Amino acid sequence: MVNRAHFVILVLAYRLLVSLSAEAQQSKESYVVYMGGGGGRDAEAARAAHLQMLSSVAPMSGEEERASSTLTHSYHHAFEGFAAELTVEEAAALAAHERVVSVFRDRTLQLHTTRSWDFLDAQSGLRPDRLAARASADVIIGVIDSGVWPESPSFNDVGMGAVPARWRGVCMEGPDFNKTNCNKKLIGARYYGNEPGGSKATVKPPSTTATDSPRDTDGHGTHCTSTAAGAAVSGADYYGLGRAGPARGGAPGSRVAAYRACILGGCSGSALLKAIDDAVSDGVDVISMSVGVSSAFPDDFLSDPIAIGAFHAHRRGVLVVCSAGNDGPVPYTVVNAAPWIVTVAASTIDRAFQSSIVLGNGNVVKGIGINFSNQSLGGEHYPLVFGAQAVGRYTPVAEASNCYPGSLDPEKVRGKIVVCVGSTGTMMASRRVKKVVAEGSGASGLVLIDDAKMDEPYDAGSFAFSQVGSHVGAQILDYINSTKNPTAVILPTEDVNEFKPAPTVASFSARGPGGLTESILKPDLMAPGVSILAAWVPPPNPAVVPAGKKPSAFAFLSGTSMACPHVAGAGAFLKSAHPGWTPSMIRSALMTTATTRDNLGRPVASSTGGAATGHDMGAGEISPLRALSPGLVFDTTDKDYLDFLCYMGYDDKAVRTVSGDARFACPRGGASPDRIATGFNYPSISVPRLLAGKPVAVSRTAMNVGPPNATYAVVVEAPSGLSVTVAPERLVFSDRWTTAAYVVSFASQAGASKGYAHGAVTWSDGAHWVRTPFAVNVV
Repeated sequence: MVNRAHFVILVLAYRLLVSLSAEAQQSKESYVVYMGGGGGRDAEAARAAHLQMLSSVAPMSGEEERASSTLTHSYHHAFEGFAAELTVEEAAALAAHERVVSVFRDRTLQLHTTRSWDFLDAQSGLRPDRLAARASADVIIGVIDSGVWPESPSFNDVGMGAVPARWRGVCMEGPDFNKTNCNKKLIGARYYGNEPGGSKATVKPPSTTATDSPRDTDGHGTHCTSTAAGAAVSGADYYGLGRAGPARGGAPGSRVAAYRACILGGCSGSALLKAIDDAVSDGVDVISMSVGVSSAFPDDFLSDPIAIGAFHAHRRGVLVVCSAGNDGPVPYTVVNAAPWIVTVAASTIDRAFQSSIVLGNGNVVKGIGINFSNQSLGGEHYPLVFGAQAVGRYTPVAEASNCYPGSLDPEKVRGKIVVCVGSTGTMMASRRVKKVVAEGSGASGLVLIDDAKMDEPYDAGSFAFSQVGSHVGAQILDYINSTKNPTAVILPTEDVNEFKPAPTVASFSARGPGGLTESILKPDLMAPGVSILAAWVPPPNPAVVPAGKKPSAFAFLSGTSMACPHVAGAGAFLKSAHPGWTPSMIRSALMTTATTRDNLGRPVASSTGGAATGHDMGAGEISPLRALSPGLVFDTTDKDYLDFLCYMGYDDKAVRTVSGDARFACPRGGASPDRIATGFNYPSISVPRLLAGKPVAVSRTAMNVGPPNATYAVVVEAPSGLSVTVAPERLVFSDRWTTAAYVVSFASQAGASKGYAHGAVTWSDGAHWVRTPFAVNVV
């Protein structure tokens, strides 16, 4: 296999180029040894087999005790493999083993850090009460993240029935977590080691530290869990903001199980794999993971722990939903782009947080941000100074304008509101850093002039803060320059509901195409991910709590991390209404019914300007109510996924090992990523190469999940310069669950612009609209 060969070559080159000492040769790192499909062994048998394999590569044969101390995780439910502390030589020896698919270093993956559900319901145009009518309490969502804060009211189990009998999970205990912390809502909780290769929860007794438990000390996991399926909590807010009806998750009747595989510094890949393996065995229906590798250094599909675990979970009937990453708006930044993963981009909702600035001349300018300052209570104004006017000694003026660390003279800033501009060039400082610089210099407040991240309000706590765009910023600077003693006051933040336009694609949301393959259109979907109100952990530092307030049980967070559990909750909702649907059918229903219009009726906009494309938002914003009745679905089969691996260059032996099917054979013709686009039964289309004079034909098969005797007609949205034809133009279904195939042919026309062109193919029977977006790269 390509991956194994590359690994062995790298090891040999390393040996030739570097003269290793005996001590260095014995240094160990955590590795994951992936052995493909199968699983199903009991824990003791799997551990014994893995120990035997480890002993076979030890420098001294028979060192079973040493092998036991290096084994950190055994995977044996949904797939086969283990994680262990190995030298580079031992890792190379295992990579060459005939039963091993891949060996890779155990990297640290990063977390991708309410009104949103009401907004989604309103955008659907359907009656929200259908949600409660169709919901079921038998669906279980597993959230693999930083754990859970069980005391949150979002995990109240009042009114819930008995836990489903099929649940096989546990409620692990720790120094600060008891079995009584689980209930009929939070039905399970597990924890794993915090560092790559860490195994405190699986092969060693719990220690006495508070981190050795499922309890969330970061807040990220609690926030995501409550977003997906939190119980309805009346009067929820964040220090008075966001109070617009009960806060609830997308599937408030569903059960949740927390798998703590992450801490603030990141997530061990081996622990994530173990959590997925356990979640599948425990009996979850949906897995939500707001975690990912770096978009700059993507792993191949059989060396990425999330892709590996999700593949086997999907084959076991579990819908796996992951965040797309926060490296946008740059293209080719989307992560978690394997086709068996539902990849989620982030959008804004119809709520903004306005922090107005009253200038000394009486003019009021509107900014954005979250602050709970008492600055305006006394009725006085504060001196207003531009950062360049408060430059410290021996400091470039540009740095002071930027509020760069160490650039401001405290004597010139103290007691004033300082105005700074956004980061440029090498002077990169986040909004948090600028706020710390201003506050640390004695300023009474900060006005930031920056067009970046205007869609993502910064929470400055009790410090007076407001961010304005360049146009408003120019007005403030003109006032400062034309006034002898300029003054201003920053007002506390106010909610602005029914904000328009919404949704828009969040500026930070990662964009496609996918770096590993452009033959699958990614991301798949978009969901709310900006200023999402959900459950939170009590703040450890009382100083961050606004004066006169009690610590909030809720908080606003932004990121594709927040969008991911929205789709997980929507998936659980569909699973409760359609328990017989496969994960692919649920994904299809969410994609083909997604909305592409905002609350002004216009095409959803990208943060970079212009209409959003499939590489920005996938099929569009989820509409759970519409997805209940999609009409048609595209059921991607196991064979589709295995053929995908073949076309990506993995050989027959590797794919057979991954699948656990000794009879599987790759299609003839060898590796060819372009072949993925033509026959892979996905609810979207991506053609990575369309040459002049060489049309590309793409086949799809639709399944009727609506009424019998249905006829669907096609409508094509084709951009200029691209010829798109569909045959046949009508699909006839005599009964439910029957299928019909069709072919979409793409050809470039004379004068067609080079690069990606976007459009859609939509089938309709008059009651249902089944939209599949496409992206075609004209080269």
